[in-house]
Amino acid sequence: MGPARQIGGSSPKRIEGPDGQNLQLHFRSRLSLPLFTGGKVEGEQGAAIHIVLVDVSTGHVVTSGAEASAKLDVVVLEGDFNNEADEGWTQEEFESHVVKEREGKRPLLTGDLQVTLKEGVGSLGDLTFTDNSSWIRSRKFRLGLRVASGYGEGTRIREAKTEAFTVKDHRGELYKKHYPPAQDDDVWRLEKIGKDGSFHKRLNNNGIFKVEDFLRLAVKDPQKLRNILGSGMSNKMWEALLDHAKTCVLSGKLYVYYPDISRNVGAVFNNIYELNGLISEDQYYTANSLSDEQK
Repeated sequence: MGPARQIGGSSPKRIEGPDGQNLQLHFRSRLSLPLFTGGKVEGEQGAAIHIVLVDVSTGHVVTSGAEASAKLDVVVLEGDFNNEADEGWTQEEFESHVVKEREGKRPLLTGDLQVTLKEGVGSLGDLTFTDNSSWIRSRKFRLGLRVASGYGEGTRIREAKTEAFTVKDHRGELYKKHYPPAQDDDVWRLEKIGKDGSFHKRLNNNGIFKVEDFLRLAVKDPQKLRNILGSGMSNKMWEALLDHAKTCVLSGKLYVYYPDISRNVGAVFNNIYELNGLISEDQYYTANSLSDEQK
C-alpha cells in the first residue's frame, strides 16, 4: 500500500481481499433530505457528497495505487439492504439489491452516474431521481457505489451505501407548508389553507395574497379575518392557522405614525401593524412599558 492519511469516524468492518488488502468505499457526507423527483441530490446544507476509499484495517484513506484512481458506478439500492451498519455483505448480495427503473419508465437515476477517485477521494456529480420510492418493498432507496467493470480486478473493494431515504414526487414539494413561513410566502403556505381551496380563494378575493397580508389583518381586525374564512373553518383550525402564522419571522422594519404636525408624540409599528412602542418628547417607550390608557 502507498502512503495514507488519517480520517475521522469509525472504521468499517474488516473485509479480507484475496491479497490481504482490506478496502472499502465509504460515503463521507450525509444526504440533504427529503429528496424529491427532479431535484438535485445534495449533501447536507447543499454541500458536495464526498466519498473515500478506506483501508479498513487502519481507517486511513488509500491515496496511491491503482485502487486509489478507480472509476466507480453510482447505483440505487433497496432501502432495506443490509440494515445492520456493521454487517458485511458479498458482492452478489450487493448486486441483488440494485434497483432498476419501473417498466416503461425513464432510468431511475440520471446525471453523472460514474465517479473517478483521485488519490482515494471523490465527489458525486449532478444526480436526479426520476421516480419516487413508494413502489418498492421498503418504500425507501439508498445510494450505492461499486467499482466499475475493469477496475480493481483481483481485489475485493467493498461497496458503499448511504442511509435509507424516501424519494417523494415533486408535486408534494409544490404544495408543501413552510416552517416557519416567510412573510412574502403565498398565504396557502400556512397550515389549514389548501392551495386553490375555498379558504385560499376567500382570502384572495379579499386582497390577502401573502402571509404578510394575513398577519396585518390578523392584527388590525381579527374578527374580519375570521369572518372571511367563514364557518367552514373550525375554532381549532383557526387557532392552528394563527399559531403557524405567528411563527413568521418579520422583516424588522418599523414605521412611525405622528398624529399631528408637531410630531411631539409618535406611535411605532412593525410591518404587520403591531404596536412596538411610543416616541414622546424624544424618548422611546416600548409597548410593554405603556399603560392601557397610553395604548
